[in-house]
Amino acid sequence: MLQEFDLPPGSTIIGRSLDCHVTLEDPLVSRRHARIVVDQNRARIEDMGSRNGVRVNGALIADPVELRNDDRIRIGTQDFVFCAVDPAGRAHSRTTGQLRLCANCRQPYPREVLACPNCEATEQTDEDTLTGAGRSAPNAWTLQLMIDSLERALKLGRTVDAERIVRRATTQVEEQLAAGGSLDTDSVSALSLQAVAMTLASDDPAWAVWAIDVHARTRTMPPASVIERLSEVPSRHRPALRGALDDFMARRETPAEPSPRHLPGISATDPTADAGPRADDLALSRLRQLRRDFDDAG
Repeated sequence: MLQEFDLPPGSTIIGRSLDCHVTLEDPLVSRRHARIVVDQNRARIEDMGSRNGVRVNGALIADPVELRNDDRIRIGTQDFVFCAVDPAGRAHSRTTGQLRLCANCRQPYPREVLACPNCEATEQTDEDTLTGAGRSAPNAWTLQLMIDSLERALKLGRTVDAERIVRRATTQVEEQLAAGGSLDTDSVSALSLQAVAMTLASDDPAWAVWAIDVHARTRTMPPASVIERLSEVPSRHRPALRGALDDFMARRETPAEPSPRHLPGISATDPTADAGPRADDLALSRLRQLRRDFDDAG
């Protein structure tokens, strides 16, 4: 992440099409989304009639906007920082660097900037950023972006795009677990919910099975929203889910061993976390009932 793209004189087209100068794999990006025109000593950006628009420093643009050093550009779910580089090379111009997250709106911006360009808040946090400088999982921020993109793609009925995104997101989680890294429990729950939604949209049970399995392997309890969506899976796929639920129950009955992969407790924002162990017991009871329902339907 945090890649550099040189802007030569003339037009640079940004969009989802492979014909663009900068191609973005993002369901919220139009085929030809935006254009940056560089002439003489200035650059300006314009929206090319995209479906979701272009934002500069948090503001949606309607007309071409001249870009200034450190301007933030949002296209789809992608963030860009515009940097004016000395063409003669007489001064050092760092075109990449580390980002921080705004504590107020959670948008990333360069550490060198005193206030968030999006909301102008000055409270800062050094938690998860694209550069991985945070204290937890190095790719947590990009994982959340993929989850957001996946949810939007599913809502728009773009199943092909959604499947590509869910494959990338689940692969990232698998790589994190294989490396012995930690994962945020909210992210695990959010991705498992969208994975079940992917099964409902694509009629492929593999994603719902993965959702159950990732909670089993990370020893976290699926939130009520995930259990509810699992109950909506068509009966023809329930034998596959039944096996995943059996494995989940077996793991729950096996004492956990200390591991660097151990996740923190379920976040208080989770609807199953209101009463700690009681909430886990309630969710476990719901899963057992779901397994019985699968047996009765089978």
